Amino acid sequence: MGLLAKFFSKDRKLQIDFCEKNLDRFVTADHFPEYEAFFNQKNIEYKEYQCQSKCKECKLSPYAIVNGEFIAADDAGKLLDKLKQLQKG
Repeated sequence: MGLLAKFFSKDRKLQIDFCEKNLDRFVTADHFPEYEAFFNQKNIEYKEYQCQSKCKECKLSPYAIVNGEFIAADDAGKLLDKLKQLQKG
């Protein structure tokens, strides 16, 4: 793929970082199939960290850091919806 094609690709590459404790707190088994399908897409890269030093936010709601930007939601389903919207651009 040429350099320009990478810049103008229709698929936005997302690097998503999670706190393991936050996931354990807010993501239930009911959410696993949807999250798994989302993470298996080719333009999604994700990593789980033991802690991201965002303890105050971590206790309040599910969150992720997407391409360096903090994203939070009221529940795990809404967080996934936000991640999907970011993917679409």
